[in-house]
Amino acid sequence: MGILERIKEIEAEMARTQKNKATEYHLGQLKAKLAKLRTQLLEPPKGSSGGGDGFEVTKFGHGRVALIGFPSVGKSTLLTMLTGTHSEAASYEFTTLTCIPGIIHYNDTKIQLLDLPGIIEGASEGKGRGRQVIAVAKSSDLVLMVLDASKSEGHRQILTRELEAVGLRLNKRPPQIYFKRKKTGGISFNTTVPLTHIDEKLCYQILHEYKIHNAEVLFREDATVDDLIDVIEGNRKYIKCVYVYNKIDVVGIDDVDKLARQPNSLVISCNLKLNLDRLLARMWDEMGLVRVYTKPQGQQPDFTDPVVLSTDRGGCTVEDFCNHIHRSLLKDVKYVLVWGTSARHYPQHCGLSHGLQDEDVVQIVKKKEKEEGGRGRFKSHTNAPDRISDRVKKAPLKT
Repeated sequence: MGILERIKEIEAEMARTQKNKATEYHLGQLKAKLAKLRTQLLEPPKGSSGGGDGFEVTKFGHGRVALIGFPSVGKSTLLTMLTGTHSEAASYEFTTLTCIPGIIHYNDTKIQLLDLPGIIEGASEGKGRGRQVIAVAKSSDLVLMVLDASKSEGHRQILTRELEAVGLRLNKRPPQIYFKRKKTGGISFNTTVPLTHIDEKLCYQILHEYKIHNAEVLFREDATVDDLIDVIEGNRKYIKCVYVYNKIDVVGIDDVDKLARQPNSLVISCNLKLNLDRLLARMWDEMGLVRVYTKPQGQQPDFTDPVVLSTDRGGCTVEDFCNHIHRSLLKDVKYVLVWGTSARHYPQHCGLSHGLQDEDVVQIVKKKEKEEGGRGRFKSHTNAPDRISDRVKKAPLKT
């Protein structure tokens, strides 16, 4: 029996099993088996280079955004309007067969926008070009799920389910579970909060399903069985997603208002060019990009080429700013002068742990050369004992 057949068999068994207190242990084991099989399904075949499926698109710019959706929802038209890159658009499905990149110039930054082929139900199992599309989505900083406002809400659920099946967690944070494999000592189970979805026995059964007999597990929140499986697998990608409803010009105002009020959602119309500026602003906010401008000593700040940091990738401290310029810069930094919203007064003397905000101006003050500061201190230390001994010899002895 192949992997797909075994997956369908387990899904059918889970569907016909009633959910109650008596069957929660059995369902937990089935979920663990299902996660293992889906991981095996995504692994490259034996004998291959192991690079995995994907499109040959080099990362460019300060961030990457992927357009995901069903065929003929307006992804290619949206790419053309935002970037100016031509992507063929037609009234038939599967017009786009490969990944087409474009560059958005917004707020002195460059954001790479990828027009991906439309995916269908069953993409997580390899149907269509689903695996290649999902592989590119995992390398993105933000996912724009483009939906047709005139179609049913089931399309959003289908796409979310397909992405969840391959380890993409949309608009979720990693579970607060500490997990560490050990060589000996058995399984250590601890919790800092009351658990309502899982207990020690169920945790042991899931770990045994993965053939883990020595580990340390600590729950810092009321997590579920799926959260524990995600931590054990260790290959989940937590990524932000904005649900973009296109073609709002063909539905009523009440439907538009209902879609716009849903969480993480935005309504646009590529045909009438409606709300595209708000889409760009939403992308900027979700990616957490921060522009920091440099100021050479004795000169005006350089507002043409900012250093772009991200709150999601790494951080936005002075240390991150220095590392972004050059790794060897940290050892020469004495302090920095900061102008902007993160400073209490202008300028503010800050250390490496100071958090920077958007459009801050930073001037780096380096340490003095070793010849100027180090040698003087070294001479004073070497001469100090001589002066002390002279004073001791001249001082009268106390009896």
